[in-house]
Amino acid sequence: MVLDSGKNEKDGFLHRLVNGDRLAFADFVKKYQQDVFLCCRTLGLNYDESQDVASEAFLGAYQGIRRFAGKSKLDTWLWKITYHKAINYLRGKIRNQNLQEYLQKNYNEECPNQNFNENNDYVWDAVKKLPPEQALTIVLFYRQEKSIKEIAKIMNKNQNTVKTDLFRGREKLKDLLSGKLERLGNAAER
Repeated sequence: MVLDSGKNEKDGFLHRLVNGDRLAFADFVKKYQQDVFLCCRTLGLNYDESQDVASEAFLGAYQGIRRFAGKSKLDTWLWKITYHKAINYLRGKIRNQNLQEYLQKNYNEECPNQNFNENNDYVWDAVKKLPPEQALTIVLFYRQEKSIKEIAKIMNKNQNTVKTDLFRGREKLKDLLSGKLERLGNAAER
């Protein structure tokens, strides 16, 4: 990839990454480590598993940065690497089990107290109760502000499938949150 390093600071950073600048890569890791962990935890990996997968994802990014074509944003590219490393980790871990059954069963067990924001918001607590594929779609769309197209690239899915996951996730969130809000309203009336 040929970059004009004088274009702007962002391209200069990418140029340094592509040319193997270790300090730039350390900054890259610092900047995106929370996003990588969010992806791993959303898919149901525990803390130690998330660390292992994060290491693999950043190693994969380091080894592949020269092939980064710039067709997507750098963070979208990293989310895709992380997603695939996490899925491969889970596939290796469960070998003969169905991946969806494993994710569904272990997601709530591994992340019961995981908070997606500082305010311990009811919405993000409810997101944790969604099937992992829908939860990740919700997180990417609303929290990471990714487009449908970017999410489709990250998850290696058709855009219509992403839209369906987003729609179903929102519907389930409405159900989860309506019960919670009713209980809060009843408690406030007492």
